Amino acid sequence: MSLHDKSLTQLRDGIQQGDFSSREVTEHFLARIKKHDAQLNSFISVTEERALQQADAADQARQKNQGGVLNGVPIAHKDIFCTRGIRTSCASRMLDNFISPYDATVVDKLGNAGIVTLGKTNMDEFAMGSSNETSFYGPVKNPWDLERVPGGSSGGSAAAVAARLAPAATGTDTGGSIRQPAALCGITGLKPTYGTVSRWGMIAFASSLDQAGPMARSAEDCALLLQNMVGHDEKDSTCLNRAVDNYLSDLGNDINGLTIGLPEEFFPADLNGNIADVTRKAIAELEKQGAKVVSISLPSVKLSVPTYYVIAPAEASSNLSRFDGVRYGYRCEDPSDLMDLYKRSRSEGFGDEVKRRILVGTYALSHGYYDAYYLKAQKVRRLIRDDFARAFEKVDVIAGPTSPELAFGLGAKKDDPITMYMADVFTIAVNLAGLPALSMPGGFIDGLPVGVQLIGNYFREGQILNAAHRFQLATDWHTQAPTFAGDI
Repeated sequence: MSLHDKSLTQLRDGIQQGDFSSREVTEHFLARIKKHDAQLNSFISVTEERALQQADAADQARQKNQGGVLNGVPIAHKDIFCTRGIRTSCASRMLDNFISPYDATVVDKLGNAGIVTLGKTNMDEFAMGSSNETSFYGPVKNPWDLERVPGGSSGGSAAAVAARLAPAATGTDTGGSIRQPAALCGITGLKPTYGTVSRWGMIAFASSLDQAGPMARSAEDCALLLQNMVGHDEKDSTCLNRAVDNYLSDLGNDINGLTIGLPEEFFPADLNGNIADVTRKAIAELEKQGAKVVSISLPSVKLSVPTYYVIAPAEASSNLSRFDGVRYGYRCEDPSDLMDLYKRSRSEGFGDEVKRRILVGTYALSHGYYDAYYLKAQKVRRLIRDDFARAFEKVDVIAGPTSPELAFGLGAKKDDPITMYMADVFTIAVNLAGLPALSMPGGFIDGLPVGVQLIGNYFREGQILNAAHRFQLATDWHTQAPTFAGDI
């Protein structure tokens, strides 16, 4: 078995046992990135020199019986996380020249656990998109079909993991941006309960929705990564101060008696029949292991997309006001006055989708429209949350498709933002409610992956990770990988 065929957990164990060194593993993945990423465009920055230095330090620590629980294991970070001394661009011209002077808390925590950073992955600009086509650095290609999108906004992380250019990666999820690309690329991705992972140093899109999470091949790997990402952070006022759960201890538990709810709203009449079949077969496997399946309803979920596209742009309008051409980031050339500096720096520095959302959000927050749009959207958000609360009185887990469609063609929806927004129709409600959810590979249709979503109650990440793990013990969809000519 080649090193890139090993899971994050297997690499961790192999390094700890001395079967291979961190430098060997790191060099192997750097070579794969160099050989294959020109086709995929999944990385914005590859930090080869730093990665090898970190790998050597990890090997030295192991020889002294030191180092963290992920000592020497290489991963990639989505380019939304600030990394000290490395460009953090958020895939935008606005931050193309920004070198962060500090590490995000997620980066710091994983660094303390001993990980090696291979580089920073491509994404939709400021995490705004569902296809990874809004990046200033060009679109990411889906490794299963280079003519198709990988999903977004964490498409670079998803493509890199699926193509075996990295064993795992960090991502962020504002309306499905971990789960949807995980589904389209055939990997496992987890969005934790809002507030369990610090957002400090994670460039903000919509502060009440953004959440960092792990992206890897399996639920076991996601649990291992999540275990070293969570925890209270006094620098983030939205980060919860609670005891850290042991997600790894739940893995392998019997799921006999687990009640899974299938919402009728997740299986509409116009859903691709093949996707519905794959999803139901995956749930049937869990049923075979003792889970009980019941039908439920989440009536307010149908309002998720319009609600999200009032709240998220409004918060984006506020968060992105700091990018003005004065303090850091892109600045236009030869401004005639201060107003010209503001206008041209922002119009030249931001891409079309970011500008579209800023305009929508500014309008929703403006005098005379705040009550009609933003306040009403927040009230509907509460209705969505209440629907989930009632459902979780009857069931342990809610399941359904992650995405209503397979990976679509590059450029197919770029000029139709409304159709693009509907790509997240099954994921957005989870963010509005602040719940944990994951996407796991459930099968293939015409050679393209299909993701199945499992939603848990607050702080029940361990339960949905275990359900996914039990499914993956019985199936091999998560082990499938795309092939490349001249693979190494």
